[in-house]
Amino acid sequence: KLKTPILDNEQMAKLKGISEFNFRAKCISILFDTNKKGDMRDALERVKEKASDAVEEGYEVIILSTRGVDENFAPIPTLLATSAVHQHLIREGKRTRCGLVIESAEPREIHHFATLIGFGANAINPFLAFETIEDMRSRNLIREDLTQEEAVANYITAIGKGIFKIMSKMGISTIRSYT
Repeated sequence: KLKTPILDNEQMAKLKGISEFNFRAKCISILFDTNKKGDMRDALERVKEKASDAVEEGYEVIILSTRGVDENFAPIPTLLATSAVHQHLIREGKRTRCGLVIESAEPREIHHFATLIGFGANAINPFLAFETIEDMRSRNLIREDLTQEEAVANYITAIGKGIFKIMSKMGISTIRSYT
């Protein structure tokens, strides 16, 4: 169980490397080749099939990742990929057998996190937001007495409070109900 649906980079690294107690995580890239016409559609189908196969192979956590972006590969929009995989696994009757974790540079604002959770994500690692915090600290744009860990914890707390505020306005008290 998680205290918050936002994972810091250390938690994400642990999750990727976990293999104890027959608990396994599978990382699936959600990048597509920008040089091939129509590849985003094909890549989305590949991602859905890889997620389905991973559940069949016994993986309990599916990680959809946007890492590896370069001049030739761009990410499928994270919300689109999350929703597509979530709905695909529901149609196949496999969604309850796995958690869906998003590792993306896209989410920054509370609304981004709320929509990802609403469309099927169980947890999110906004790695670019954390790298931005680190960069801001190195350029003295954040209070000097605040450590990197404290700054990240403050960001996670703020995002968590924002998500819970959205949920409470809807009369929802758990992340599972919101999803």
